[in-house]
Amino acid sequence: MSKTILIVEDEVEIARFLQQLLEKEGFTCIHYRDGVQALRFFPEHQPDLIILDLGLPGMDGLEVCTRIRKQATATDPYILMLTAKGEEIDRVIGLSTGADDYLVKPFSPVELVARVRALLRRSLRQAEPSQIYRTRHFTVDVDRHTAQQHPQPHATDELDLTTLEFALLATFMSGQGRVWSRSQLIEKVWGDDFFGDERVVDTHIARLRKKIEADPTHPVFVKTVTGLGYKFEDEDRP
Repeated sequence: MSKTILIVEDEVEIARFLQQLLEKEGFTCIHYRDGVQALRFFPEHQPDLIILDLGLPGMDGLEVCTRIRKQATATDPYILMLTAKGEEIDRVIGLSTGADDYLVKPFSPVELVARVRALLRRSLRQAEPSQIYRTRHFTVDVDRHTAQQHPQPHATDELDLTTLEFALLATFMSGQGRVWSRSQLIEKVWGDDFFGDERVVDTHIARLRKKIEADPTHPVFVKTVTGLGYKFEDEDRP
C-alpha cells in the first residue's frame, strides 16, 4: 500500500519538485502552502510522514509541529523538518517539538528520498516482539505496543507515547541500570540508516521525560550520566 506524505511548503517550486520526486518513488503526496491549512486538513489525510518547512509564513514549522503532536489521531506520522540555514538546526534540535529528523536546504534528491525511506522503516526498528517489561512503576508490552505507568497501588495510567518514545522506553527497560550512549540508542532505536545529528536523541528523551517524570528537570527514572549517556532506573516490581 502506498504511503501518504504531507508536504507543507510555501515555495511552490520546491513543493512541486518534492511532489514529483516522491511520486516517482511510489508515494502519494498532498501539498499545503501554509501551516494553518495543513493543521485544518491533517486529521482528514492521516499521513504516514510530513515534510514540514521551518520558515513558513505566519505560523512557522515549529509551531505546526507542536500542534500536530498534540492532536489525537489514528496514525503517528514521522516529521521531517526542512531548514533554510545551518544556524536554524539548533532551533529544531533544541526545542522538544516532536520533529523526528531535519534536512538543510539545499539538499540532494537522493538524500531526501533516503531520509524519507529511513523514517518510514523505523516502525520496524523496535525492541524484540512478544516481550513484556515490568518494573515497580511501569509496564511495557512490546507486542501490543502499550505502555502503562503505575503511580500508586491499584491505579494505572496509559502512556500516550510516540513510536520513538515507546521504543526508547522499551529499550531502557530492557536493560535497567545500563548506561546507553547516544550512538547505542541510535543503533538500537533508529537503526543503521540513521541520518542527522546525534543530539536528536536528546530531544526525544526530553519529550519522554515530560510524559513520565513528575519533574522533568529532575528526572528519577531516565537519568543523564554525564559524559556517557542515559540510563533508566526503577525498582523491580515486588
